[in-house]
Amino acid sequence: MKPADIEEFFRRLAADNPAPKTELEFTNPYTLLVAVVLSAQATDVGVNRATGPLFQVVQTPQQMLDLGEEKLRHYIRTIGLFNTKARNVMKLSEILVAEHGGEVPRKRKELEALPGVGRKTANVVLNVAFGQTTIAVDTHIFRVSNRTGLARGKTPEEVERKLVRYVPARWKPHAHHWLILHGRYICKARKPDCPACVVRDLCAYPDKTTERDMLEDPPVPVSAG
Repeated sequence: MKPADIEEFFRRLAADNPAPKTELEFTNPYTLLVAVVLSAQATDVGVNRATGPLFQVVQTPQQMLDLGEEKLRHYIRTIGLFNTKARNVMKLSEILVAEHGGEVPRKRKELEALPGVGRKTANVVLNVAFGQTTIAVDTHIFRVSNRTGLARGKTPEEVERKLVRYVPARWKPHAHHWLILHGRYICKARKPDCPACVVRDLCAYPDKTTERDMLEDPPVPVSAG
């Protein structure tokens, strides 16, 4: 996609949604970190349903340790892979207390050293909690970037590098949210809603859907990716 088209691409997404934000519910950097770790292969709605009650009693790593793994599993039992995720949350909480004074680190290397935290999770925390201009590439952003021609790549890391390089500086702070929301609700995996897309004329996807196409099948639920 040409630089002028990329600028227009994000200008339109910004006009359509001036203040995008994560759909995960959190109260501070620590609860955000926990929510993102829990969101792997789960929907934001499902995570929020579990963390709503959890975050009423847990706000800090020490409070999580005081709660204990067994009770944590009870809170998050409706989330996929909850046993593994509970272990990771307890371990990362221990590290935060022992090595970071109970605070969530602001450096990627330190975040990625935490159990259950990969590059995507670290990028989300750095962007949402600390305002850094990172771009987390999940399945939605990977699809949108490749399908539209915005930033094609064979791996999430390759797409991320291109997005960081090509997205104009003024759009980078919210680029992650515009792209994930666009992929979640408009540029969906099985059938993109091209008639509702504000950037459809900039998109390189050759098989754009029509209004008739969108009426043929019922909507398909989307996952968090």
